Amino acid sequence: MLSRTLLRRALGRPARRARTEVNWLTSRGRRQDLAVFHEFHAPPYGGGNQFLLALVGELRRSGLEIEVNRLSGRTPACLYNSFNFDFRRLRRFARDGARMVHRVDGPIGVYRGFDDGSDRRIVEINHALADATIFQSRYSLDMHQELGLDLLNPVVIPNTVDPALFHPAPTHERLAGRRLRVITTSWSANPRKGADLLRWLDRNLDFDHFEVTFAGNIETTFERIRVVGPLASAPLADLLRTHDVYLATSRDDPCSNALLEGLACGLPAAFLRSGGHPELVGDAGIGFNDAEELPDVFERLAAELDTRRAAIRVPALGDVADSYLAALRG
Repeated sequence: MLSRTLLRRALGRPARRARTEVNWLTSRGRRQDLAVFHEFHAPPYGGGNQFLLALVGELRRSGLEIEVNRLSGRTPACLYNSFNFDFRRLRRFARDGARMVHRVDGPIGVYRGFDDGSDRRIVEINHALADATIFQSRYSLDMHQELGLDLLNPVVIPNTVDPALFHPAPTHERLAGRRLRVITTSWSANPRKGADLLRWLDRNLDFDHFEVTFAGNIETTFERIRVVGPLASAPLADLLRTHDVYLATSRDDPCSNALLEGLACGLPAAFLRSGGHPELVGDAGIGFNDAEELPDVFERLAAELDTRRAAIRVPALGDVADSYLAALRG
């Protein structure tokens, strides 16, 4: 006997196909400036979703008309994100004359720590439709090529954040006489986000000199690290601005939006030397390889806060939007 979930899915497929056909037919004579295929979610959610919300918002503020999960008959270009959309629907709407640009991350098998076929599926989607591919970091492009995951006509454009939400505090509380405030965040509870590093800190860090906050989802309990649940963008940004240092613990992260949010709020970073972290941070932080290095890294950052803060460089949202438009226009 079919479970209720399977039954709903089986009954839902014809309805989805019917909606797609109706939307396709009614959109043939229409035109927007750009189509975006992505399954959007209200925050809090993952970094790719956060970035695309910021990007679409910026493009709309610039005057562009954007349609979501529909490619009308006269719309000249389409941006589609990784595999986070209805591929059957995109394939139905795709047509000659529309430039198709595929934004990818990962490699997902490296990032997640296991291969479930997602990367090969992304390659198939890419080769089926893409005119060009946007990678979020040089690390991501190089790792794809190293693994033989060749995607079409690649260009590197980094993620960024909405500066209306994520921006530095107007003034910074002096460190003298108080503990250094460290914060790390993650929407995903994937262990590769760095739970092991946080467990080490919870057991070994001198909490008379440092305090650590985690905001997001995690499947670990701590004795001394403060845990805050997932927050929408505005309250998360407010929380970030009450801290001094952002701790980036994720492994093989191509272009961490969580790290970008911390940097944009004026926080120098202690970052694991992995994935795209070094590209994002530059001189605005100090890298580490093992948890045992973190107490010394925090001490150095406490001594160099002003210098490291002055070195923060987060890509401007307008510049990133312009780069996307250039890729979409070919």
